[in-house]
Amino acid sequence: MTGTGRTVTRVDLCEAVYQKVGLSRTESSAFVELVLKEITDCLEKGETVKLSSFGSFLVRQKGQRIGRNPKTGTEVPISPRRVMVFKPSAILKQRINANGSAGASASASSASEDKTESAGSASGT
Repeated sequence: MTGTGRTVTRVDLCEAVYQKVGLSRTESSAFVELVLKEITDCLEKGETVKLSSFGSFLVRQKGQRIGRNPKTGTEVPISPRRVMVFKPSAILKQRINANGSAGASASASSASEDKTESAGSASGT
């Protein structure tokens, strides 16, 4: 997987809102912060956040399990916890693959891989 190495930050998002929407920089910053806070608050409550044509953020409960320290080999209990998962929409996956060097044939094969992964990940990880 090769990337451009560029990371988009909150400042970049605020600047994009400022440039494209026409709000002041202060209003743009407040708008981005408000959206991120709303998403965070919903996830804290365990709600699923679905953004059309983008994807879904969901919180999953993971049960306690036994892990192993790779250095010593001793077993260590891993406590139950909640984890956040992002599932991209089919539209987002298609857009990512259309702009990549993979092409349409790789997109078709990745769709069948996604179905396999989904079936495997639904087993309770």
